[in-house]
Amino acid sequence: MPCPHCAKSGHWSALTHCENFKIMPLAREGRSVAIGAPSDPAQGQLMDNPIYALGHSEEELERLRVQSRFVEPITRQFFQEAGISAGMRVLDVGSGAGDVAFLTADLVGETGEVIGTDRAAAALTTARQRAATKGLRNVSFRASDPTEIVFDRPFDAVVGRYVLLFQADPAGMLRTLMKQHLRPGGLIIFHEPDWTCVRSFPPAPIYDRCCQWIIEAFRKAGQDTNAANNLYAAFASAGLPSPQMRMQTFVGGTTGCSDWLQVVAGLAASLLPTMEQLGIATAADLEIATLTDRLQKEVAASEHMIIGRSEIAAWSRL
Repeated sequence: MPCPHCAKSGHWSALTHCENFKIMPLAREGRSVAIGAPSDPAQGQLMDNPIYALGHSEEELERLRVQSRFVEPITRQFFQEAGISAGMRVLDVGSGAGDVAFLTADLVGETGEVIGTDRAAAALTTARQRAATKGLRNVSFRASDPTEIVFDRPFDAVVGRYVLLFQADPAGMLRTLMKQHLRPGGLIIFHEPDWTCVRSFPPAPIYDRCCQWIIEAFRKAGQDTNAANNLYAAFASAGLPSPQMRMQTFVGGTTGCSDWLQVVAGLAASLLPTMEQLGIATAADLEIATLTDRLQKEVAASEHMIIGRSEIAAWSRL
C-alpha cells in the first residue's frame, strides 16, 4: 500500500506510520490533521489512522518485552477463559516482537498453529529470531496488513493485544478480521488498556505526573486510552455478538510495585519524542536515565498506594 503522504511503499498501514509526516489529533472529529496544516476540518488533510506514537526501534521492542513479562499472566488468563485451547489455528494481529504469538502458541500446543502478522518488517525479524531461539515450530510470521492479507483457510480464533487503541475505526477493523479470517463459530478476542483509574494515594507526584504525560501523549496523538468505554461499543458496531468482558487492575504499594513502575518509565521513554513534539514534556522534565529509580524511591519513601493501568479484554464467538 503506498503511503498517502510520501508516496513510498511498504511502511504505511493501520499498524505503522510514515516517519516523514507529523500529525496531531482533530479532537472534535476523532481524526487527525498534519501539524502545520490548517486546523479547519474542511481544509486539514485527514488521516486514515492516528500516528503510531511508539515506533519500532530496538529500544521500543525491548520495552515491549519488559512490558510483556508484566502483562503476560493477565493476557494468558483472558485467552484461556475466552477459549483459546490446544489444537486451534490462531491469527495474531499486530504481533510486533512476537510476545502474544508465543503465549498463544503455548496455549494451542504442538497440534495447533499461530500465524502472527504485522506491517513492521523489522519487528517481525526480531520475532522470527526469538521463535527460532525458543525452538517453536507451531508459530510463524507474515509481514502484511492483517486486514488485507489472504490466507488459504480460515482461523479458529483471531487475537490481539494493544492494537485497537491505534485504530481510527476499531469496529471496522474487527468487522474485516471477522469476515476475512474467522471460520463459523470462531473466536475473536482483544486485550486493550485503560488509563482511567491510574492514580496514587497519598499522591506520589512523580508517578502521577508521569502517567498524566503518557495519557496526554496518547490522546494528542489520536489514540484511545479508555478501553472501558469503547471496547464493548467497537464489538457491537462491528456486528459481533455481544462480547464477554473482563478487567484486571494493578494495585500495590512498596512491595510488588517495581515491575509496574518499570513499565511506566519505559513507556514514558518511548513516548518522549511525541511528548516533545506536541509540547507536553521535555527530556529535562522526564530525566529518563533516572526515572525508574526515582519512581521506586518515591513510592518506598512514603508508602504510597499505586493504582496502575487497567487491562481489559473482550471476546465474542460467531
